[in-house]
Amino acid sequence: MKYASVVFNSSDIEDWQRDLFIAELGDIGFDTFEDVENGFIAYIPSANLDVQALETLVLTQAVGFHIAYEIIELAEQNWNILWESNFNPIVVDDQCYVRATFHEPHPEYAYEIIIDPKMSFGTGHHQTTSMMLSFILENNFADKRVLDMGCGTGILAILASKKGAKSIMAVDFDSICVDSVEENKKLNKITNITSHLGSKEVIENRVFEIILANINRNILLDQLEVYARALTESGELYMSGFYYEEDLMAIREKCESLNLFFRESKKLDTWCSVKFIKK
Repeated sequence: MKYASVVFNSSDIEDWQRDLFIAELGDIGFDTFEDVENGFIAYIPSANLDVQALETLVLTQAVGFHIAYEIIELAEQNWNILWESNFNPIVVDDQCYVRATFHEPHPEYAYEIIIDPKMSFGTGHHQTTSMMLSFILENNFADKRVLDMGCGTGILAILASKKGAKSIMAVDFDSICVDSVEENKKLNKITNITSHLGSKEVIENRVFEIILANINRNILLDQLEVYARALTESGELYMSGFYYEEDLMAIREKCESLNLFFRESKKLDTWCSVKFIKK
């Protein structure tokens, strides 16, 4: 398959603006993103590149959002093979082994998760995903109804199932992620995960003992009221996708206004993951 890359350069946009912009790029067909100095590179199958849609997206960003871009046609190659060659298995807390289908199994670990990356998010390598996996390993999920919000590949939902969760609802606004969850739950022989396309509207009138949300600061702040309504009394909320220094206080203040009380946090590099309890 032939791919095009679009190099985006900007030195003055906030991280949350960048995250939302990347999400919007995903809506118009971009499927892989790579950080570079002063910006990032977005990749898309050449046949799916709509230059007019890209230009419209750039022009309709908020006032003060300045970004330049350059489109580069790439030589044709097998992108899945290239992606796989750079994908290495990981171990979390010496308990959970995350591998792709093309890696050898290691049954000596208590939990093994098989993820077919296919150039999608949520393979466990990012700091936020690793911290969320660690929280799941440390806490009791037995017989709990769980929500995995912004589920990506379903890696968190899969570990929750392996930890004994009664049922898991996995939600993502990206249809590629929903398809990925369906494929990965079969790879892991799991039957109690249901995947749903959408956002916070999908979980209205639902009830959970545990909510997992690895998204970004602004989306979390927007959705916290829905999480609070969906959680049972003494329910647990685990979140990541934001920065420790810049974002944690705003997250805590919003949570406490909704009777969600801080219990603990994890920090890895500049990223943060937190646990709250509903009272």
